[in-house]
Amino acid sequence: MEETTFHPRTDFFALHQGVAAIREQIAKVIIGQHEMVDLLITGLLTQGHVLIEGVPGVAKTLTAKLLARCIDADFSRLQFTPDIMPADVLGTSVFNPETRNFEYKRGPVFSNLVLIDEINRAPAKTQAGLFEVMEERQITNDGITHPLPAPFMVVATQNPIEQEGTYRLPEAQLDRFLFKIEVKYPSLNEEITMLHAMHQFNGLTDLTKMVDKVVTASQIIEFQALVRRVHIEDKLLHYIAALTQETRVNASLYLGASPRASIAVMNCAKATAAINNRDFVTPDDIVNMLPHVLRHRIMLTPEREMEGITTDEVIAQIIKAVEVPR
Repeated sequence: MEETTFHPRTDFFALHQGVAAIREQIAKVIIGQHEMVDLLITGLLTQGHVLIEGVPGVAKTLTAKLLARCIDADFSRLQFTPDIMPADVLGTSVFNPETRNFEYKRGPVFSNLVLIDEINRAPAKTQAGLFEVMEERQITNDGITHPLPAPFMVVATQNPIEQEGTYRLPEAQLDRFLFKIEVKYPSLNEEITMLHAMHQFNGLTDLTKMVDKVVTASQIIEFQALVRRVHIEDKLLHYIAALTQETRVNASLYLGASPRASIAVMNCAKATAAINNRDFVTPDDIVNMLPHVLRHRIMLTPEREMEGITTDEVIAQIIKAVEVPR
C-alpha cells in the first residue's frame, strides 16, 4: 500500500522557511527556550502582542531584541520607569516658531516591533496610554488619528518577583496581550552549553550582531495574510467557545476569559497549523495554545489562591472537562 502524502491547499512553504530561518538565527545565541521563541513567532504571525514574565537573567529582553534583528523592520526599545509619562512613549505636540503652529512629534512607539522592558514599572497613566496603541494600532493626538506602521507588535517584559516600585497591570491591558509567556530557568545541560557558548563568544557584548536579517516586513505581512486563510471547522469553533465559556462558570475562578480570548485561541491555532505546513486546525493546536492565551486573562478566587492552586492547573482541569470534538 502506497503511503499518502498530505499537500496543503494553501502554499505555506515560504512561511515555513521564514520561521525556520528565524529559529536558526535566534538559536545562534539563545540556548533552549524553544517555547518562548515559538510563541513570539506565533504572536508575530497573528498580529498579537506578547508579555514575557520571568526572573532576571533568563534572556527575556535579549530574545525579543534578537527577533527584531531577524526582521528587516523598524525596532525601538523603551525602558519603563516610575516617572515615565505617556508623551515619552506616544509623542507630543511641539510648537514650531517658524510655522507658528503646533506639530506632532512622534514617540518611539511608532515602530514595527516595540520592546517595552519592565512594563510594570510605569504608572497607571502611562499604561492607559497604551490601550489605543495595542488594540487599534493608532494614536489620537489633538483630535487627529495617526496610524502605526504595519506590521506592529509590542513585546513587553516583567519580573514577577520584585514588587517594589512596580504597578499591577490593569486587567483591560492584560487582555490586550495575546500571550503571557512564563520563562523558566534552563536545564543543567542547557546552562552548561550556554557557558561554553559565552566562552567562545570571546567577550562580545552585543550578541545581536551575531544574528542576520532573514525576513522582511513585507514578508511578515504576507505571512499574516496566509495565517488568516487557514481553515477551521465549525465543531472546533464550538470547542473554543465551550472552553472559554467554562472559564466563566468554573468555581475556582473569580474572573473568566473574554470573547477576545476566544478569538486569540482561534488565531493562534491557525498560526500553529501554518507553521506546521497545514492549512487546517486540529484540536491539539487549540489545546497547546490555550494555557498561554488564558493564564493572564483569568483570576482565581481568593480561596483557591490561598490553597496554592495556579491558573495553569485550572486550565488543565477545564481542558479535561470539555469534550474534544471528533
